[in-house]
Amino acid sequence: MGKNAPELPLDDVGRVASVTEFTRRVKELLEGGLRPGWVRGEVSNFRAQASGHVYFSLKDAGAQLSCVLFRGDATRQSVPLRDGLQVLAYGEVSVYEARGQYQLVVRALIEHGAGRLQQELEKLKLRLAAEGLFEAARKQAIPLLPRTVGFITSPTGAAVQDFVRILTRRGWTGRLVVLPAKVQGVDAAAELAAMLRTAEALNIFDLLVIGRGGGSAEDLWAFNEEPLVRAVADCGVPIISAVGHEIDTTLCDYAADVRAETPSGAAELISSNYLAATERLGQAATGIADALETAVTRAGEKLDHARSRLRLLAPTAAIEHNYLRLDDLGNRLGSALRAAVQHRRESLGTARARLATAAPEKRVQQDSQRLLALWKRLESASPQSVLKRGYAIVRDESGRPVARAKGIKAGAPLVNEFHDGKLRVRVE
Repeated sequence: MGKNAPELPLDDVGRVASVTEFTRRVKELLEGGLRPGWVRGEVSNFRAQASGHVYFSLKDAGAQLSCVLFRGDATRQSVPLRDGLQVLAYGEVSVYEARGQYQLVVRALIEHGAGRLQQELEKLKLRLAAEGLFEAARKQAIPLLPRTVGFITSPTGAAVQDFVRILTRRGWTGRLVVLPAKVQGVDAAAELAAMLRTAEALNIFDLLVIGRGGGSAEDLWAFNEEPLVRAVADCGVPIISAVGHEIDTTLCDYAADVRAETPSGAAELISSNYLAATERLGQAATGIADALETAVTRAGEKLDHARSRLRLLAPTAAIEHNYLRLDDLGNRLGSALRAAVQHRRESLGTARARLATAAPEKRVQQDSQRLLALWKRLESASPQSVLKRGYAIVRDESGRPVARAKGIKAGAPLVNEFHDGKLRVRVE
């Protein structure tokens, strides 16, 4: 214990305040002792949450104050808050016990003019622009395929990791050298400018990148300081400025040869030409391979054609061809003879059939059959055939057939002729 600290008896330990109790006493003291009032300052570290609450800091040359603007009060404000804005804020002090932090709960805001840093930035920008530091005529072309790239940044920042990851993912095969320097705080601009001059003096880089990840306006302020901006504009090596996020803009962006929206964007810009060249090289290689394959195929076809012609002109080929022709003629002759013999056989058969049809025996046989058929028809129609079927012929005494019963007198003699004999009868 310090020499001025009072002794604490063991039996008084129970009266020692806990952190929660002590913080609550501070809260009661501050919130009860300070009445709501107005505070003037410059907005910094502005952050709007999805919940609608807004967090920022008010600062001046000597101190800064954490502020919160809850959603209900934020919807009633007409001031478009942003970093660098000078405002008058009305509110009451509050203590956030979980962090032991005091803050101003803002209820109302009034714009009080542009912030000091923003005013200084605009003045410097106009002055440097008037000197011609930002003119397009001063800017150098970025090499399409840089082999050695130097990245001036903090070696421990996330920007380096993103930069390297993108180059690796896109297959970039150049050499990357990280040139370490502070990117925020006191002397950051001077250290960045010194590293930039060192990189230029090494004379090994085809391209330089200077930048860092996102942050507040104060975090990025080093890239707005005049010595660094002049060093970037005077650099003899093509340089890309990649500071903050897409919406962040610094004076180094205007002075550099090319501005990238983010460090990741700078990596994509560097590797895009490499990817395009690699793709063109792949297409050229494919085209050469296709052309070579086509040429080899055509040469092979010509060689096969020449071999075929050579075989045709050789004596052996002629003899073999004649052998084939002789066999073909023999086969054709045999087929012709067989066809002629078959035709003669068919003609002889036809003649025989016609001769057999015209022979007398055939005519006699046919006429006999026809005569027999007529005789059978006549026989079936003869009276004798009718009598055999059970009929009888009635005749008078003179032998004439009696066709009607009318006119026959009683007692007249008649003769009934049957197939097996005659029978005399008398009419009653």
